Amino acid sequence: MIAAILNALGMAFAMGWEILWPLILGFALSAVVQAVVSHAEMSRLLPDDKPRSIAIALALGAASSSCSYAAVALARSTFRKGADFTAAMAFQLASTNLVIELGIILIVLMGWQFALAEFVGAPIMVAVLVLLFRRFLSSKMVREAKQQADRGIGGRMEGHVDMDMVVTEGGSLWERIASDEGLTAISHSFVMDWASVWLDIVGGLLIAGALAAWVPQAFWQSFFLVEHPILAKLWGPLIGPLVAIVAFVCSVGNIPLAAVLWNGGISFGGVIAFIFADLIVLPILDIYRKYYGLKMAAFLLITFYVSMAVAAFVVEFVFGALSLIPQARKARVIEASITWNYTTWLNIVFLLLAALLVWRFMRTGGPAMLRMMNRPAHSDHA
Repeated sequence: MIAAILNALGMAFAMGWEILWPLILGFALSAVVQAVVSHAEMSRLLPDDKPRSIAIALALGAASSSCSYAAVALARSTFRKGADFTAAMAFQLASTNLVIELGIILIVLMGWQFALAEFVGAPIMVAVLVLLFRRFLSSKMVREAKQQADRGIGGRMEGHVDMDMVVTEGGSLWERIASDEGLTAISHSFVMDWASVWLDIVGGLLIAGALAAWVPQAFWQSFFLVEHPILAKLWGPLIGPLVAIVAFVCSVGNIPLAAVLWNGGISFGGVIAFIFADLIVLPILDIYRKYYGLKMAAFLLITFYVSMAVAAFVVEFVFGALSLIPQARKARVIEASITWNYTTWLNIVFLLLAALLVWRFMRTGGPAMLRMMNRPAHSDHA
């Protein structure tokens, strides 16, 4: 038993070492964007579910934090302040599926095809969701959700959402980034984002390590219908989100587990559906219940699931027709050992960058802000 546990922990550590520099790079780039892109105007920019508003929601989501909990909290905040509910949900989906760090880690662990599929599939998923909302979401349901949202029941990352440190003055874009205020804002966003998702990342690595070490390939091949290629293509997008729901892991933390599932035999579309489903894991479904009521939480579960599955089906067959699906199942789940290769050198360089950002965070009042992450910085009852 001890040997098995140590083997799983070793695999988890190896996967964590493999994705360390992409994580630091992704969060650093995201922090730079957050330092110059304000959330203050989001509600005004998302007044309806027309194509222009949805496109803006996608762009704002791509420029935001990848933390699923922060995305859910920010979507509720904008909805309470006047944003259209559909546009707020589109933003929420984009903020965990179109962000920089997700694409970088997908490329490093699984290959560029998966990153491309993610960025192609996410807008399709949002488009399907908008159509479902237009067909089935009633104004009565939205009013009831708004009444529940205005109660202000806490979820997670409420304080993180309130901390908008964007730098709007000081010259050109580069001058704002390089200014003292800009560097401070970048350091705060960087550390806050890490604090938001580290549990998901560690949890994802531990689950992926355990599955890679303990679950035989024969089980995965049977579960994912590997011996029936046509059925496997249909089964993958349907089962992928269900696996994600019970795995509890969201945000970028589910990428290592996606790599294990891919190596185990799940279809290409199944991997994409699994990655899409970080916003319907059980803890977040419970937050939807608190934010919008049980009826809307159930509605979001069903419509999100359908949107994710449909988008994954489209990706599966389009990428298959274009011969873009990798034939080899060799996602980088583990490294035999830590050696002086490019990964180690890059990790050292980016760990130094992370240390500098953490040092500035500590010197500029960051710890006090960190303590407020999971409680609202102020009341915004409508």
